[in-house]
Amino acid sequence: MGFYDDHILPHLIDWACGADPVMDMRRRVVPAAEGQVVEIGLGSGHNLPFYDAGKVKAVIGVDPSGAMLAKAAKRAARARFPVEMAALEGEHLPFEDGFADSVVVTYSLCTIPEPAAALAEMRRVLKPGGQLLFAEHGAAPDEAVRRWQDRLDRLFWPTISGGCHLARHPDRLIEAAGFAFTAIDRLYLPKTPRPFGFNYVGVACPR
Repeated sequence: MGFYDDHILPHLIDWACGADPVMDMRRRVVPAAEGQVVEIGLGSGHNLPFYDAGKVKAVIGVDPSGAMLAKAAKRAARARFPVEMAALEGEHLPFEDGFADSVVVTYSLCTIPEPAAALAEMRRVLKPGGQLLFAEHGAAPDEAVRRWQDRLDRLFWPTISGGCHLARHPDRLIEAAGFAFTAIDRLYLPKTPRPFGFNYVGVACPR
């Protein structure tokens, strides 16, 4: 890890993930979480203010970046429910089968090196009848926009953004991992450049 990855990138990610349109998507999905929650890609903890303290027993947030978890600690200290944090990769979760009532993943499937493996783990740790709450950006439906996404992915975007990919299909990945959608919305975020702004937001349950 170099100076950019250690000292500049965490601040850029924190800023981008806290933009108003992105926070609106978090506000749409996170309050539905209940019981024992596992959050994949906790980052700097932007979701923590949106959990309903009356419904959540505890939140365990995992993220591979110690620098991001250090930022999350300040938000975790203000939470009205227990928050645990662990420097872990989403592809390898140390929880037993059926551990969680809810799994939350927001703006992380774009960055996880093996998203299919991570989603398989999310499905494994969910209880029967549990729910996956997600908000992710990804491949746009418009061909011209998608060409720009593919071009940026090939040229430089993952290198400067911590491994983020613009052209993944989170809906296809979620379905392929054995989930069925109970709600999903696909939309461009307002005030966001289109190659970066097509979102998939909703709820899925294990099939």
